[in-house]
Amino acid sequence: MTFSQAQAAIGPPEKEDLKFGFIKLTDMAPLAIAYEKGYFEDEGLYVQVEAQANWKVLLDRVIDGQLDGAHMLAGQPLGATIGYGTQAHIITAFSMDLNGNGITVSNDIWERMKPHIPKDADGRPVHPIKADYLKPVVDEFKAEGKPFNMGMVFPVSTHNYELRYWLAAGGIHPGFYAPHKGDISGQLGADALLSVTPPPQMPATLEAGTIHGYCVGEPWNQQAVFKGIGVPIITDYEIWKDNPEKVFGVSREWADANPNTHLRVVKAMIRAAKWLDANDNGNRPEAVEILSRPEYVGADYEVIANSMTGTFEYEKGDVREVPDFNVFFRHNATYPYYSDAIWYLTQMRRWGQIEDAKPDSWFLDIAKKVYRPDIYAQAAQSLIEEGKMDASEFPDFSTEDGYRAPQTHFIDGITYDGHSPNDYLKKFGIGLKGDDKI
Repeated sequence: MTFSQAQAAIGPPEKEDLKFGFIKLTDMAPLAIAYEKGYFEDEGLYVQVEAQANWKVLLDRVIDGQLDGAHMLAGQPLGATIGYGTQAHIITAFSMDLNGNGITVSNDIWERMKPHIPKDADGRPVHPIKADYLKPVVDEFKAEGKPFNMGMVFPVSTHNYELRYWLAAGGIHPGFYAPHKGDISGQLGADALLSVTPPPQMPATLEAGTIHGYCVGEPWNQQAVFKGIGVPIITDYEIWKDNPEKVFGVSREWADANPNTHLRVVKAMIRAAKWLDANDNGNRPEAVEILSRPEYVGADYEVIANSMTGTFEYEKGDVREVPDFNVFFRHNATYPYYSDAIWYLTQMRRWGQIEDAKPDSWFLDIAKKVYRPDIYAQAAQSLIEEGKMDASEFPDFSTEDGYRAPQTHFIDGITYDGHSPNDYLKKFGIGLKGDDKI
C-alpha cells in the first residue's frame, strides 16, 4: 500500500485545530515531542499543548470540551466511566508510559527509618526499601497520638494505588474509602493518612511538615534531593516492574465525532514514544532540554535529567542505574492492555472505591468500555503501511488478546493475572475481597 492509500484508509481529520492538556510531569513527554518534532503536523493536525492546574480541572475540561484530549492518570478514565467522583465516559487508545514515579520521605523520617534498613558491604541501604522499615516509625507516631500524613496526587491516581500497595505490603494500613457512606477521605481504619497534594506542590508541602512523605512522578522526587528536603526511597519500578502509568484520554463523544482525528493523534504519539526510547535513550538529553522549558515541565535540566536519562538518585549522592525508570515505547508501553485497566479496577475494589463485590466479567466489561486497543491497532497498521514503523515494533495484532502474561515482579511476590481479578484480591492480607463491604 502506498503512502497516499494509507492516508486514504484513515481519511482526513474531522477537526484540525486541537487543544490538549497536561500536568507538569516528565511523562507528558510524548505530547511535547509529537508537537516539537512535527508529528502532529504530519497528520494534518494543528495542536496547542497547555498545562493545567490540577488533575480535576484537566478532567473537567476534557468532559466539557474545552480540551480535545489530555495526558491523564490511568485511573481517571476508569474512575469517570464507573462514576467514581465525576461521571463521564472517557476512553483511551494510547498508554503514555511505564514506571516514572517514586516515594519520598522527609529527612527526619529517613533518619528514623535508617536503623531498620539492611546495609550492603559498602554501608549503603539495600534496595528495594520496603515499607516494613517504615512501620516502626508509623507505630511510634500512633503511640504518641500523632497522625502520619502522606501525600499522593489524586484519589484514582496510580500514585495512590502504588503508595497503598507499598504500605500494605509492609503491614501499614493505608485506609478505606466508603463512598456509599459519604466518606471519600480514604482514611477509614488507616495507619498512614493519605491525602491529595498537586505534584508541583509536593516538595514545599513536605518542607513545611504538613506531610511526612509522598508518592509522585518526576521531577518532584528528584527535586526533594536537589533541595535537600527529603529522600526518595523507592521507585514504582521496584514496587511493580514496568507498571502502566499515564494514558491519553478523550471523551467517548469526542472520539465518536472525530474518528479520523483520533487515529491521527494516536499515530503521532506512537512516533513520539518511539523517538523517546530510540537508540538506547540516545534522544533523552534533547527531550530533557525540551521538557525543561517553562511551557512544559519548567524544572531545571539537571533535575529532569536525573531520572530521565537512566539513573535515579536516592539519598544525596546515592545515584543508581535505573535504565527503565521512564519507558515510553519499549515493552509495548504504548499498547492499551485490558489487563492494565483491570489491575486499577482491582485496587479500586481493594480500597473501597468500588464498594460492592463484582464478578470477574464486570472487570473486563469496564476495561473494554475504556481501553480501545482496536483504535490503537488501526493507527499502528497505518504507520506500518506508510513505512514509518515496523510490524515487529508492535504486538501481533492478529493474536493479541489484550492481556499481558501473568506479572510476577511485585515487591510482595504476589502474581497478578488479569483474567482472575477476584482470585487476585484474595491474595492480600490487607484490603477488601469477596463480599467484604465497609
